[in-house]
Amino acid sequence: MLRFIVLFGFAYFFMKLHATGDISKYINMKYSFLSFSMIFVMFFLMIYQLVKWVRAGNKEEHHVHHGHSHEQDENTWYKKVFTYGLILIPVVTGIFLPVATLNSTVVKAKGFHFSMIDNDKDQYANHQILRPNSSLYYDKNQYVEMENSDLKQYRNLSHITLDDNHYFHGLETIYNYPGNFIGKKVTIKGFVYRTDDIKDNQLFVLRFGIIHCIADAGVYGMLVDFPDHMKNKLKENTWIQVSGTLSTTYYDAFKENIPYLTVTDYQKIPEPKDPYVYRQYN
Repeated sequence: MLRFIVLFGFAYFFMKLHATGDISKYINMKYSFLSFSMIFVMFFLMIYQLVKWVRAGNKEEHHVHHGHSHEQDENTWYKKVFTYGLILIPVVTGIFLPVATLNSTVVKAKGFHFSMIDNDKDQYANHQILRPNSSLYYDKNQYVEMENSDLKQYRNLSHITLDDNHYFHGLETIYNYPGNFIGKKVTIKGFVYRTDDIKDNQLFVLRFGIIHCIADAGVYGMLVDFPDHMKNKLKENTWIQVSGTLSTTYYDAFKENIPYLTVTDYQKIPEPKDPYVYRQYN
């Protein structure tokens, strides 16, 4: 019966995630069919465990009537409680606790570095910062082909809008070929993040992006520069949309030339229903 309860809990948890749309806060929706199919697998296993439990109960009753009952090991119950208790923890917390959204607090906690947070060669363990780098997920020829295709798509645009569908590809192209986009207008939205080594009128506009699942989430975006007459006191985690002219600057903390926007227009916006962006594959 305990196995039935555990399976029911997991099935309900996955159903809840899909019904509320919160599944997008855990995985790239490209893979949502996998978690959705697990609901049916668990339902089948639930039925199997229920039938098995009923049959076991009938057999035990039959043995009792024929004088063949056996004393249960007195140590078994607490072993079961401990084992199933550990299994139920993620189910109970997942169902009853609200889904937390990654924000600037997480960026500060992990440390803000231009390269990978850790130099792990495992592509699924890397957490990218500021600049998307999808070369990890393609062989060399495929990546070059994708780069050329994206460059052709974006360099002829006078105004590049990095919305949900273009955030990864557009941002990566700008970082890879900034010289092709100097002077162009770019619009980007995200949450405000500041570091101690930037000017008072500068900030980073960032969004968390998911490659496969929340475990490999990185934070991506741009440095933006507000003109003196547009200086603002935007607090961290405030969501804004900014438009500006693209330039490049040497950012000493990263030892890299990075693109940045000289802001011509900005506005505060509510946090999107889905604050994350997802890697789209060609």
